[in-house]
Amino acid sequence: MTAQRLEVPACRVRPLNRAEPRVDGDYVLYWMSAFRRAGWNFALQRAAWWAAKLGKGLMVLEALRCDYPYASDRLHRFVLDGMADNAARFRERSVTYLPYVEPAPGDGKGLLETLADRACLVLADDAPVFFLPRMVAAAAARLPILLEGIDSNGLLPLRTADGDYPSAYAFRRFLQRELPAHLLNLPLADPLAGLSLPAVRLPATIPARWPATPPALLRDGRGLERLPINHRVAVAGLRGGHRAAERRLNEFLEERLPHYPQRSDPAQEATSGLSPYLHFGQISSHQIFAALAGREGWSVGNLGPEQRGQRQGWWGMSAAAEAFLDQLVTWRELGYNFCAFRDDAEAYAGLPVWARRTLDEHAADPRPYLYTLEELADAASHDPLWNAAQRQLMRQGTIHNYLRMLWGKKILEWSASPRQALAVMLELNNRYALDGRDPNSASGIAWCLGRYDRPWGPQRPIFGKIRYMGSENTTRKFDVKPYLARFGPN
Repeated sequence: MTAQRLEVPACRVRPLNRAEPRVDGDYVLYWMSAFRRAGWNFALQRAAWWAAKLGKGLMVLEALRCDYPYASDRLHRFVLDGMADNAARFRERSVTYLPYVEPAPGDGKGLLETLADRACLVLADDAPVFFLPRMVAAAAARLPILLEGIDSNGLLPLRTADGDYPSAYAFRRFLQRELPAHLLNLPLADPLAGLSLPAVRLPATIPARWPATPPALLRDGRGLERLPINHRVAVAGLRGGHRAAERRLNEFLEERLPHYPQRSDPAQEATSGLSPYLHFGQISSHQIFAALAGREGWSVGNLGPEQRGQRQGWWGMSAAAEAFLDQLVTWRELGYNFCAFRDDAEAYAGLPVWARRTLDEHAADPRPYLYTLEELADAASHDPLWNAAQRQLMRQGTIHNYLRMLWGKKILEWSASPRQALAVMLELNNRYALDGRDPNSASGIAWCLGRYDRPWGPQRPIFGKIRYMGSENTTRKFDVKPYLARFGPN
């Protein structure tokens, strides 16, 4: 494969320091942190491009710290599953893959710099996710060689926009104007296929100072209990990794997609279930889109000419496919758009002015119930439906999409203040959810408090002009008995 075939659109490449490549280095180093996959990945593709251009080998470092916020058996195991998949995939290619799982806080310090000492340059994932931007920026300031950040977050490059958008409607209009050209530039499904690169040997100091991760830990999690992480948040039943993500995607397209418009009904198994894999970068929205487009027999020529921000009709696909794309593209990338341009996605100050005003005006309203964080974490409220949603979160690491909105609204109603409600929602979501700590989940939580929404009337106690949702209405609207039975107290 030629370097030309591997070229990445310039709008997805961002130099993160002012250093130059070291042309006499031994290899190109890709530091994988957000896009944890061996295909459909512009960052890996750019690293392969550099390696082919310079005639050097390629090394991939995928590291897992033990002291990141909310580190637990659940989150660690999901990432480890993905590392096992990546190890198998990279063994088939001319790439040296180094999966490093930190055994104690601080043990991984210096690994990136030591690998960079012999590298031509470093490629990093440019993703506005969790603590990653701060971590990558700190590394860029320390490294004496070029560090490029590569955007492989979504269908629309992050820096296509000039700032954040206040509503899904406004962002959708922008997408419909800007997205068509980028749909012709998807990342390669396998950028390493047919690529012959020189072999790379690890410097002798690496295994001596940073021992290799035991294969049993990657393969089945043996030894997880010895890591200094939160063992009270247990491993969820959902397995991580790219192979599991592809199975879930195929199952969704074959069995669930036709029912997607009815996804609000808790009795329906209509959601995609892909959000944990998207959060950890184990599958790409590009791959999902390509698979959906193939199933629909779609091409760019099917796009509608109008750019009015409508939810249906522009894509030129079935109603179910377009409803799913509105979630995958509009709503998911709207959250990424916010985090790319602002640093207050999880802050009360990040809510719209009208929402903060109405919440503050009603902050002193009497609350019918007040629960502590741990009472809510233990699903110990008076509301059976809310408790069932919280139990699903604790057990499975996910909540049914519609009930997640209800879950957040009730926390507002049962908290001493709207600021406390936001803090509780973030803590529970980030602690238990496999798709937490993510721009998309942050915007979903903030939506419960008015972000991307509009004022609603009449005003209600506690909520003011914030959209109201109640368990009673949900119970009347849907048959929730199967859900209550499934996520009961036993």
